Amino acid sequence: MTKALVVYYSWSNGNTKRIALQLQEAIGADIERIETVAPYSGSYDDVVEQAHDEVRRGFSPKIKALSHDASDYDVVAIGTPTWWYTMAPAMKTYLEGAALSGRTVIPFMTNGGWPGHVIKDIESACAGASFGPSMEVQFDSTGGSELVTPQKDVDAWVARVARSR
Repeated sequence: MTKALVVYYSWSNGNTKRIALQLQEAIGADIERIETVAPYSGSYDDVVEQAHDEVRRGFSPKIKALSHDASDYDVVAIGTPTWWYTMAPAMKTYLEGAALSGRTVIPFMTNGGWPGHVIKDIESACAGASFGPSMEVQFDSTGGSELVTPQKDVDAWVARVARSR
C-alpha cells in the first residue's frame, strides 16, 4: 500500500484547505499545512497587492518547519491557491526544498477565475517526479468561498486520485 501526504497552502477563506481535507479523507493521507513565518496581514486587497509584488520578484518567504517529510511518502498531493497566475510564494518555498524526485505528485489548485499556469509551474518545480491526476478548482472571483466548479467534478477527481493509488 502506498503512503500518501497532502501538503497545501491556504490563506484567506480556506478554499485550498477545503479541497485538501476532502482529498486527505478520501485517500487516507497524512496532511500538512504550510504556514509562513511572517503571516500575511491587512485587508484582502492589501495581501493581493503584496502577493503581486512577491510573485513579480520571485520571492520565496520563509515557512515554518513541517512535521512530515515528503521523502517518507510515495504520493504527495500539492495544493495551492493561484496568486497572480502561479502558485502562492509559500508553496514555491516548499517546493524548492522538498524531496519529490521519485514520488508521484498530485497537483491541485484553487482560483477565482484566473487559473494561470499553476499546474505547469508545480510540475516544473518537481524535477524527477511523476504526476497523477491534477485539478483546477474555481471559487468565486471576489476572494470568497463560493464553489464555482461543480462539486461533482471535485468528487470525481478525488475518486480518480483514490483509484490511481
